[in-house]
Amino acid sequence: MIETCASDFGPFDGRVWLNCAHQGAIPKVAARAAEEAVQWKIAPFPLTTERFTDVPLRLRAALGRLIGVPSDDVILANSASYGLHLMANGLPWRDGDEVLLMKGDFPSCVLPWMGLESRGVRVRFIEPRDRVIQPDELEAAITPATRLLCATWVHSLSGYAADLEGLGAVCRAHDVIFVANCSQAIGARPLSVEDVPVDALTCVGFKWLCGPYGTGFCWIRPDIRETLHYNKAYWLSMQTADDLGKENAVPEIRSGLGARKYDIFGTANFFNYKPWTASIEYILGQGVENIRDYDQALVSRFIAGLNRNVFKVLSPEEESDRRSTLVFISHRQRNRNQAVYEGLRDSGVYVAYRSGSLRIAPHLFNTESDIDRALEALNALTPA
Repeated sequence: MIETCASDFGPFDGRVWLNCAHQGAIPKVAARAAEEAVQWKIAPFPLTTERFTDVPLRLRAALGRLIGVPSDDVILANSASYGLHLMANGLPWRDGDEVLLMKGDFPSCVLPWMGLESRGVRVRFIEPRDRVIQPDELEAAITPATRLLCATWVHSLSGYAADLEGLGAVCRAHDVIFVANCSQAIGARPLSVEDVPVDALTCVGFKWLCGPYGTGFCWIRPDIRETLHYNKAYWLSMQTADDLGKENAVPEIRSGLGARKYDIFGTANFFNYKPWTASIEYILGQGVENIRDYDQALVSRFIAGLNRNVFKVLSPEEESDRRSTLVFISHRQRNRNQAVYEGLRDSGVYVAYRSGSLRIAPHLFNTESDIDRALEALNALTPA
């Protein structure tokens, strides 16, 4: 287990950032990579063809290591929504197909599929009994028309983690495509697609992967990826900058591109992708399993120190697969939560206000003293 990584981040100028579920802080090594990228643009002499090629290649390699897939199967994106829309708009739908979603899921997991209703695809919501869908609830909901399930691994609005293995097993048994939004998990929880039966996953890069905003990636099982019908022909996927130097070069549609065919435009996005690569390589160096243990220790410290006469915990309390790094709490007088949130912010402790509750989300850049300071601020604002 890592001791602390706090010195690799910041400075935070005396404030405490406990809102990684919104934005993760980038490490200093990533900040240096961003500064180098800016220098490339100030005087563009260093922007060689080799660097344009290396930026996406190095990022793919890091992401492939992160989720246990060949780098060539990684699709570079700018968000989690990008991968969801690739699937929604690219799959060969049949009239009467059904998509299952979780009621109350984050909007990015819902909206892409709702847009398919004009194409004869039915969208149906499962209302979970305990914040996220359980495998038995999915089993009961599947019909012969069910084609796909989309759900989040860690629910942004409750902190509950879904049983990916259980949900995936049900989907495999019924030949249903399982798409997982892992934005609130990857970087804080280890995942290998060799071990978990997901058919596609998508993830942002600016939360638990500590990258710049406007980063993300997705992975789609290759046999499913090859069924996508999506009119996308990005020129840097089809050829290289060197091809432009050839006399009478003619653009052509190339086949056999694999995942690269579906990359977001601008894959040499050195302002974002260069520092993000540095962040991912940093996380891999620390070990995601070690980060998980460290983060969970911070969560346990916060839960154990919370004044239960004043606050109640709304997310899972005991360390288990269901507990994530998102801790939701509420004042026992719920109408006071907004004031508590503002008071914490004014005292230099930054959390999130979601669904009428307070969300605390620590990550590897936080320390035990950060947790203690948050608890002290809560006690000062709401004396028993």
